[in-house]
Amino acid sequence: MEEYETLGYNRLNGRRSFAMKLVGAVLIVAIATLQSLAAEKPNIVYILADDLGYGELGCYGQTKIETPNIDALATSGIRFTQHYSGSPVCAPSRCVLMTGKHTGHAHIRGNDEWKERGDTWNFALAVEDPNLEGQRPLPAGTNTIGTLLQSGGYKTAIVGKWGLGAPLTEGIPNKQGFDFFYGYNCQRQAHTFYPRHLWKNEEKDWLDNELVVPGTKLAEGADPNDPDSYAKYQLTGYTPELMLDEALGFIRENKSDPFFLYFASPIPHVPLQAPERWVLHYQEKFGPESPYIGDKGYFPNRTPRATYAAMVSYLDEQVGAIVKELKTLGEYENTLILFSSDNGPTYNGGSDSAFFDSASPFESEYGKAKGFSHEGGIRVPMIASWAGVIRGGHTSQHISAFWDVLPTVCEAADVEIPADVDGLSFLPTLRGEPQRTHEFLYWEFPAYEGQQAVRMGDWKALRRNIFKGNLEIELYNLRSDPREKVNVASAYPDVVAKIESIMERAHEPAQLERFKIKQLGD
Repeated sequence: MEEYETLGYNRLNGRRSFAMKLVGAVLIVAIATLQSLAAEKPNIVYILADDLGYGELGCYGQTKIETPNIDALATSGIRFTQHYSGSPVCAPSRCVLMTGKHTGHAHIRGNDEWKERGDTWNFALAVEDPNLEGQRPLPAGTNTIGTLLQSGGYKTAIVGKWGLGAPLTEGIPNKQGFDFFYGYNCQRQAHTFYPRHLWKNEEKDWLDNELVVPGTKLAEGADPNDPDSYAKYQLTGYTPELMLDEALGFIRENKSDPFFLYFASPIPHVPLQAPERWVLHYQEKFGPESPYIGDKGYFPNRTPRATYAAMVSYLDEQVGAIVKELKTLGEYENTLILFSSDNGPTYNGGSDSAFFDSASPFESEYGKAKGFSHEGGIRVPMIASWAGVIRGGHTSQHISAFWDVLPTVCEAADVEIPADVDGLSFLPTLRGEPQRTHEFLYWEFPAYEGQQAVRMGDWKALRRNIFKGNLEIELYNLRSDPREKVNVASAYPDVVAKIESIMERAHEPAQLERFKIKQLGD
């Protein structure tokens, strides 16, 4: 009996032991799977439009221009309503984006064509001499989104427009954290979408285009209503199309690794040059219009409104192509997609911001949009989409800016955020979690007569014409006055005093002489 009971116990114990081992094995596999999923870093695609106004997308209220793919991105994710660019113009805005530092601390604080090198605006000379291309460079050793994500095991690329370091300098993309670069190194060269060359990494990619210098007018005696008069402005190598091909190629080649793609489109920045099929679509939609004869720079255009709308819709088409490629490769669910614009809408080159109400609900005309720190110049669209992480179809009123992008993507990629950045990660907002907020946002702009701006809660403060000695602070309540019409500074001296203190402590003298503001003590 005892032997039987002992045998039965051993059998039962053996079964229990086997069951425990089986459960243990299952737990080990489950834990390993969870660890593998946790270790899988998301791909990150940041799409930056150039001079796209807050109100130029359907999901932000646009009625004339069709943007179904970007609208779909907003439907699948979050549409931010209080997001700001780094600056009211191109290069400093991109510097802020790349470094996570606002323009009171950033190295590049304005557009600077680095004219000490020679005749940098001579397009023919610059095509042959890379020493005349590009803008003043970021210093070697700068922490950029690229360098930080590389340290976290990411393959990195910028496709599009750079503007943060001329060829042959330490500021080129391949020395600032990007494994691959294709596009314009130089902002001036981007003043035509049919240039003689682009750059692929550190080599020129020569295109089958003759040089037509920006600013070239219609031939003498040409009929501005005749389509043939504009033939020289439409060549063969259309750079936005070439850039999309390279971007899709980068995604395909790096699908096995976590990757970061910075798709810095040059459109809808003028010149007015767009695919014919889209131009024809809007010519039919808008009907006859007056030609742009080139009196405000860039190139003449027979149907400027139709062409501008065509550029935006073509950018939208490219966004759709990127999303489709991610889905085809099975990478869409593991990709954080961000879309924004570098500043507000422009005022030259035949663009018609008033017709499209491009900065709506803010003012779109010169003095209130691009080049100026009013809402129309720095409030920009921002959309974030990430399947399975972001709850789709809603908006966020979280106040954020370009300097928040670096800490956000670093946190998403599990990369340490540098201590000296000005940004706050908005990843909690993407995940629907409690979010830290800024005490204030700050801008300074050493151009267009010198400007400073602060956003603090509902308050927006401006200093304009600083170069003329004006240090008066204007104050607006954006909740009741989003178009910044009524200066209420005299009624709120305590608020003005606090903002004056913020302007003083947020500003550090620029390292580069070109960006110093002497009136602030630099």
